[in-house]
Amino acid sequence: MALCLAFVEGSANDWIPLAMVDGYDVSHSFSTVIYGVFLTGMISGRLVSGRLIDTYGRVLLLRIAVALAAIGLLLVILKISVVVCVIAIFLWGLGASLGFPMTISAAGDESRYAVRRVSLVTLAGYGASLAGPPLLGFLANYFGLLNAFIFVLIAICVAGLFTSNVAKIRQNA
Repeated sequence: MALCLAFVEGSANDWIPLAMVDGYDVSHSFSTVIYGVFLTGMISGRLVSGRLIDTYGRVLLLRIAVALAAIGLLLVILKISVVVCVIAIFLWGLGASLGFPMTISAAGDESRYAVRRVSLVTLAGYGASLAGPPLLGFLANYFGLLNAFIFVLIAICVAGLFTSNVAKIRQNA
C-alpha cells in the first residue's frame, strides 16, 4: 500500500506540469500554476488531517483520501476541460496527501517492531517515489502521458483495497 501511495504522489510531483502542457495544451507558466494547485491540495490535506484522523480514524479518512485521489486523477485522464482539470488536480493532491504518511504512522503502532516496520514502509515508499515516475515516463513514450496516468490510477485502486491495514493495533491491557 505504501508503495502504491508513494508512487501516486511521486508521479504527480514529476509529471503534472508536462501532462498539462502536452495533454491540455496550456502554457508552461500556467502548467506550473496548476502544479501549485496540486501542492495546495497536498498542504491542505496534511494541515487538517490530524484532527480528522482523531475524529474519524485512519481507515475511514484513508478511504476518503484514496477515493478523492482516484476521482481527481480519473477526471484529469478524461480531459473534460481545463477548469475541470484544475479542480481534479486539487482533489488528486488532497487525496494523495495522506496516503504515505498514514502508512508510516500505522507501521509504527506496535512498539516492538516499529523501527523495522517504519524502515520497510519508508524504503518501499521512497523506492516507489523514485522508480515509479521514470517507469511512467517510459509508458508515456508509447501511450501518451495522460494515458500513462491510468497506471497511477490502478495503483490508487490497489492501495484502496488495503486501507483497513492502517487501523490502529489494539494493545492488550
